[in-house]
Amino acid sequence: MKGCFNCLNTLDISAKVGRREICPFCGKDLHVCLNCRFYDPQSYNACHEPQAERVIDKDRSNFCEYFSFREAALETDRPSAKEKLATLFK
Repeated sequence: MKGCFNCLNTLDISAKVGRREICPFCGKDLHVCLNCRFYDPQSYNACHEPQAERVIDKDRSNFCEYFSFREAALETDRPSAKEKLATLFK
């Protein structure tokens, strides 16, 4: 399942996401860096794809040819804050 970066709702998307598509729940653009599987804030230009052009506004629609919608993490897959602290201070 795919998920919107803004409202975190899951989306049923099977086709390629176009540049002008928006989330039906919150109205934000979907073809954005924050929804891409290559997005990583710790990487150079916040992108794992080395050939991608630099995008300044990560939450706005862009023309990136390497965009690939990321899979949404289910709420049960995310560790809780207590679990994170426990692993940090072991």
